[in-house]
Amino acid sequence: MKHIELRRGTYRDSVQLLQVSQAVGGLAGVTGAMVAMGTELNLELIAGMGFDLPVDATAGDMVVAIATDDEPTRDAAIAAVDSALAAKAPRTTGDSTLPSPRTLGAAVDTAGATLALVSTPGRFAFADAMDALDAGASVLVFSDNVPVEQEIALKDRAAERGLLVMGPDCGTAVVGGLGLGFANVVRPGPVGLVAASGTGAQQVMTLLDAAGVGLSHCLGVGGRDLSAAVAGRSTLAALDALDADPATEVILVVSKPPAPEVAERVREHAAKLSTPVVFGLLGGGRPDLTAVVTQVLGTLGRPVPRWPRWLPSDESPDLVAPFGFGTGNLRGLYSGGTLCDEAMVIASAALGPIASNIPLDPSWTIGADLKADGHAMLDFGDDALTAGRPHPMIDGTLRLARLAEEAADPDCRVVLMDVVLGHGAHPDPAAELAPAIASALVAADRPFDVVIALIGSDGDPQGVRGQAAELQGVGARVYSSNAEAAREAVAILNPAEVTE
Repeated sequence: MKHIELRRGTYRDSVQLLQVSQAVGGLAGVTGAMVAMGTELNLELIAGMGFDLPVDATAGDMVVAIATDDEPTRDAAIAAVDSALAAKAPRTTGDSTLPSPRTLGAAVDTAGATLALVSTPGRFAFADAMDALDAGASVLVFSDNVPVEQEIALKDRAAERGLLVMGPDCGTAVVGGLGLGFANVVRPGPVGLVAASGTGAQQVMTLLDAAGVGLSHCLGVGGRDLSAAVAGRSTLAALDALDADPATEVILVVSKPPAPEVAERVREHAAKLSTPVVFGLLGGGRPDLTAVVTQVLGTLGRPVPRWPRWLPSDESPDLVAPFGFGTGNLRGLYSGGTLCDEAMVIASAALGPIASNIPLDPSWTIGADLKADGHAMLDFGDDALTAGRPHPMIDGTLRLARLAEEAADPDCRVVLMDVVLGHGAHPDPAAELAPAIASALVAADRPFDVVIALIGSDGDPQGVRGQAAELQGVGARVYSSNAEAAREAVAILNPAEVTE
């Protein structure tokens, strides 16, 4: 029995709706459940579950789709949806005798805040962020799908007021030891991080933590900040802020491949600072993030450890494919755009063009169906795939489905994936991913490997070592360094590329 209804003008955050869907989907007799905003991608997923879609659904409407064994179960499931939505409705907090602030700027004034976090849908984020800036607070804009012209306007207003805009699409920050967005639990220390990247920042901070070195702050600036259009506006401001911080002994700048002229401008600015600056700007011929962390450790005079890796117990600790080398294609299924970029830079140097929805070269753009005949790497966290949906670090549904598809594709030899831990991420990603990997390895019925870049720290709530052991236990090859994971995936296809 299938039930679908449209609740017009009813909005909830995509993460809340994921939680409602999971709770209702776990009820006895419920064979499928999805409660989501009516975005194009969500409607496609609901249709794929066998539901007839409402013809006039919009992204501003909530869609409730439930499949059950019988009518009483259907009624109970609908009641459970209503109850869960009511429980997750916004609540009034604080002194009930005072009127609640009705704008973010008013909330900043009321609290005397110096930093505001904006996580509203992208089309509303500009007004909220500008309101907070005008009230005198710096802003972290977690929201994605914010037009670039609005980003520029926000950052220009921040510069006028001596404030900082982190974002839009700032997934990770650590300010004074407080993690914001997707943030790992790392020790305090002397490294200040400026990050035009979320997962790139998480890779760097977790490797530093594994080496016994901590952070003063991580100031995310948004993935477009070093583009030609945005021109490093927040990066320059963040460099100045960290240079003035007495707890910061070395600054590390991490970015997806930047616009060359903007990168040069940032380097010129950094050369004038009193604090040494190390650059981790991804791109062909440049060091990967693991190599950049090694450089930072050298600057601090700290030893470089062997980065943790967890291989199947009967294997050598060296890079060697369990089935031996073989022909076939590499498929990357990433939740982090910067990690995907880094892996593509490494793999394309050995394997040639790699199709992607975030291609290194425009001629390598993958089709709208995200399918490719050769090597391919996908960023499931790209804006186009997260509109109205939780980020894949929270909800792995799309990646798990694609893993099964790759296992069924006889041309796919190795799948490369990232698993990112920390606050904000899935509370136990291995619980979902390990069974899927086990099934994929059995279903492939051919030489087929899964290589994992596990980005996490010992302090993360998921427990990095337990997650690694669970993934290792089903046959995955797990690395704490994304660069090492990418090289292992290449080594499976190309023996000439086997290196430590």
